[in-house]
Amino acid sequence: MKVLILCTGNSCRSQMAHGFLQSFDPDLTVCSAGTEASGKLNEKAVEAMAEIGIDISHHTSDPVEKYLGEEWDYVITVCGGANEACPAFMGKVNHRLHIGFDDPSHATGTDEFIRSEFIRVRDEIKNKFYEFYVNDLKFNIL
Repeated sequence: MKVLILCTGNSCRSQMAHGFLQSFDPDLTVCSAGTEASGKLNEKAVEAMAEIGIDISHHTSDPVEKYLGEEWDYVITVCGGANEACPAFMGKVNHRLHIGFDDPSHATGTDEFIRSEFIRVRDEIKNKFYEFYVNDLKFNIL
């Protein structure tokens, strides 16, 4: 089963979703990419995931063009902000889904508040992607 997770910068939400899906089932092929890939991971996202035992520090921030020639069982966009343009993927895809989340990298305020936004979004991603894994992926794998 192959899953591609798309976002704009591929530095935060898509990376966390990638980490969670891979942790649910190491046999899945999971990749993530961005329409405007930043080329680096958001350190606060890496820290938020490390706090719960998932290491995404080795992930890379890749442009969506890297994956256009491949076939995917699922392509999932995770851009959630109303002012954000979510990427379209025109490759070979069996299922397209949108599971949107706020972008914690846009949070402003105290360090404590910004950290809490990363934790909130991380936990939302975990819950929604676990639900997706149990209800969609696992069903299709069996």
